[in-house]
Amino acid sequence: QVQVVESGGGLVQPGGSLRLSCAASGSIFSIVAMAWYRQAPGKQRELVAVISSGGTTSYVDSVKGRFTISGDNAKKTVYLQMNSLKPEDTAIYYCNAVFREPGPTSETAQAPWGQGTQVTVSS
Repeated sequence: QVQVVESGGGLVQPGGSLRLSCAASGSIFSIVAMAWYRQAPGKQRELVAVISSGGTTSYVDSVKGRFTISGDNAKKTVYLQMNSLKPEDTAIYYCNAVFREPGPTSETAQAPWGQGTQVTVSS
């Protein structure tokens, strides 16, 4: 059973910073990529940032220059450093992992969604 657990959310004032963490565990041979998503009230879940096992990163335009994704493949963890936070960044933040399963075929699979961590940006 593979799972991801997010942490690090909270209440922060506009302009402030937060660092989110996510750890994947279970039957994982290797990580292919890990990503952060967010879902604001009444909106669809959107991809915020992704990092490949090789370190290539990509961001949604609205967070470029403010958020930084990083990861540790050996620890199966991913982080999201969020600076210059805005009220519109308020959402539940979820991480996800694409990984290779143990075994001779090393099939690729996606982890189930975790509970997420609430980020609220408000004065």
